[in-house]
Amino acid sequence: MKILAFAGSTSSTSINRELVKFVLKDFQDEEINLIDLNDFTMPVFSVDLEKKGFPDEAHNFLKQIEECDVIICSLAEHNRSYSSAFKNVFDWSSRINVKVFQNKPMLLMSTSPGGYGGGNVMNTAKTFFPQFAADVKETFSLPKFYENFDLETGVINPDMLKELKDKIENFKNEVKGND
Repeated sequence: MKILAFAGSTSSTSINRELVKFVLKDFQDEEINLIDLNDFTMPVFSVDLEKKGFPDEAHNFLKQIEECDVIICSLAEHNRSYSSAFKNVFDWSSRINVKVFQNKPMLLMSTSPGGYGGGNVMNTAKTFFPQFAADVKETFSLPKFYENFDLETGVINPDMLKELKDKIENFKNEVKGND
């Protein structure tokens, strides 16, 4: 199974990237492509720029999705929505192919330092990603990242760790059921 993994952030200290890396430990036997949104930097989307053509980075992002079997991502929440970096990649890509996620099974996550765990961006993504051909199989939000996550060991809250591990197992079973 080929996994495309990313955090919806360009921060060098992204807590969402840390969550993705932790989850990927449960997929060690799989082929993993952990991408960095910094490799997909483009001008801010506009119809005027679109008329001049699409950036190679947007095509490359879609190619990464095309070449994978499943997607694991964790979205950063900025002002109760997607980070501008992710939104821009998403906007450009969706203008090339409205089915951005190409019907790939997705484990969708979010985390934040606050008590809602990126719940606003999660609710938005759960609603809109399927309209862009995401097959969201499981979701997980981790609140209070700095209280519930250790950079060496991962999720340290036992209840949240159990919830996450159960969702990972469910995701794996769902994906296997699609083979």
